[in-house]
Amino acid sequence: MERRDALRAVTALALGAAAAGCDPAPPASAPRPVRPAHSPDPANAAGPANEVGSADATDPAATVPPGELRHGPRDRPQVALTFHGQGRPRQVSALLDEVNKGGARITVLAVGTWLSANPALGRRILADGHELGNHTQHHADIKAMTPAQAYAEVAACAEAIKGVAGGIGRWFRPSQTQFATAMIEAAARRAGYPNCLSYDVDPRDFTDPGPSAIVAATLAAVRPGSIVSLHCGHDGTVAAIAPLLAGLRDRGLRPVTASELFA
Repeated sequence: MERRDALRAVTALALGAAAAGCDPAPPASAPRPVRPAHSPDPANAAGPANEVGSADATDPAATVPPGELRHGPRDRPQVALTFHGQGRPRQVSALLDEVNKGGARITVLAVGTWLSANPALGRRILADGHELGNHTQHHADIKAMTPAQAYAEVAACAEAIKGVAGGIGRWFRPSQTQFATAMIEAAARRAGYPNCLSYDVDPRDFTDPGPSAIVAATLAAVRPGSIVSLHCGHDGTVAAIAPLLAGLRDRGLRPVTASELFA
């Protein structure tokens, strides 16, 4: 009953949520300091028992301490291109075509409602060698939710991913915020995600600044180990993929999945 009530409340919140991007409001106070990619936050002690799924003990995820990850190792020439996953099927298919042409591997953090409506695209993402992660069920402002509502959002999306992939995936990214709070991290752990996947490069492609602006902003900020935040469902992002991949190659950087970045 508690979970049904939480889902109803979250659905109401989602009606006013932005559909295309994760444009967080300016924080009321300074964000928590950036932690090294492999350093756990002492505040992230073990949370409630897993209620949806858990990482396999043999999975590489077991080697990454729990907590928020804002970038990967800086000593390897790799970057992770991550895409907030929702959009018209035509746009998402075109994006995957461009990524595949460029020989890149990406991570798509799917919105659960979108994935449930487009399971064939979810299966294609996996078949093409990319990976699926969790970006909440409705893409509402998770910071504004109660702990029960936040957990319901993560858990419902996990079930959507499980229906497509057979498992819940390794990564969770909060909706409408770059950085997870302690409450969000606890909800993610409870649903089976030890790590919240943040990012250190954000070209704000969801504002549709044009392909050249997306490429320029990304290449100006990217470094070895960077996690780049991009979005499905935007024609400008699709057009930016080929020149962006060429620019990364020129810098000796290889686009890999988030799991490969932290392997």
